[in-house]
Amino acid sequence: MRVSVDRRSCIGAGMCVLAASEVFEQAGDGRSVVLDTDPPPELHVRVREAEQECPAAAIQLAESP
Repeated sequence: MRVSVDRRSCIGAGMCVLAASEVFEQAGDGRSVVLDTDPPPELHVRVREAEQECPAAAIQLAESP
């Protein structure tokens, strides 16, 4: 799984950090950044939750080859 955040779309709600703090963090400007672009399988469910809960739909997930 590859994870990215469109920081232009991010509104800083922090739902991703609540769902998967090992993968997401809020930067000084309040917008989310990705800490781990290729999280381990045990975090995939939580990362998918973060994607679904993002009110700005700023999280993109792609399956790793």
